[in-house]
Amino acid sequence: MKKIGFLSFGHWSNHPAYATRSASDTLLQSIDLAVAAEEIGVDGAYFRVHHFAAQLGSPFPLLSAIGAKTSKIEIGTGVIDMRYENPLYMVEDAGAADLISEGRLQLGISRGSPEQVIDGWRYFGYELGEGETDADMGRRKALEFLDKLKGVGFARPNPQPMFPNPPGLLRLEPHSEGLRERIWWGAASNATAVWAAENGMYLQSSTLKFDESGKPFHVQQAEQIRLYKEAWKKAGHQREPRISVSRSIFALVTDQDRRFFGREANGTDSIGMIEPNKRAIFGRGYAAEPDQLIKELAADEAIQEADTVLLTIPNTLGVDYNVHVLSSILEHVAPGLGWR
Repeated sequence: MKKIGFLSFGHWSNHPAYATRSASDTLLQSIDLAVAAEEIGVDGAYFRVHHFAAQLGSPFPLLSAIGAKTSKIEIGTGVIDMRYENPLYMVEDAGAADLISEGRLQLGISRGSPEQVIDGWRYFGYELGEGETDADMGRRKALEFLDKLKGVGFARPNPQPMFPNPPGLLRLEPHSEGLRERIWWGAASNATAVWAAENGMYLQSSTLKFDESGKPFHVQQAEQIRLYKEAWKKAGHQREPRISVSRSIFALVTDQDRRFFGREANGTDSIGMIEPNKRAIFGRGYAAEPDQLIKELAADEAIQEADTVLLTIPNTLGVDYNVHVLSSILEHVAPGLGWR
């Protein structure tokens, strides 16, 4: 059994072929898709976060709206770039979104990926500490976020407050009990996956990672997951770890599916430079008739190691078509793999 969610990058463009021609279209359709996905039995609605781009950039209003209109589906991100964040303000936003959804938030965070502008976090008012890299800053902010999510008081109260204070140091409000245990880290390397386990975060591993061995992508990703699981066990956490992998998977069951994605059949991994001097391996997409798709996915080692599969969706094709994409996986593929 696996949880099956969708991951939307939230693109929009004033293009005649797009169903999402504006930010408003993308936001409203994201809510509608999450509602429809819950109705057909999808387990999670996740959204990518990018700044300075025609994509979703401020996740908490969207997550709160989805939380208010749904009742079962997990809602989350994959991932929030911590280089751009004020960890304390983020604690308040995340706490509010989690309370609105009654504890369904599954928040993916990370040091971030290459963005649309150079050092975009500087425009948000942030600078590196002495001797820090931007990756260091992202991890430092993540640890501060995790610490403040615990709900332990740390701020000295005003002796003459506008409203009465409880005794002792004050914490950030609203506090959502249990949210600290539902934070995920997007890891692109084996070392950061181990670091996530040591710090009690779940693991999100996407369709790319640093090429650390030259092996096929799914094999490298499976090795990363096993290292994470070992580190989690060694750290002595009292709860079970969770691991998600994201994949582009399309069951070709209609002529429209074949027109859109038939060319992606028999895809292969690719290699690229995601950062200077950092070679990355990008996992293949999957597009085939259901029977063939089941055979191909059964051979994906990383999927076997994960408990959650996030299906990357073509959000620009509209709500109805994406419901069809998700339904096709649930009905024609998931049972054959033992996911349902």
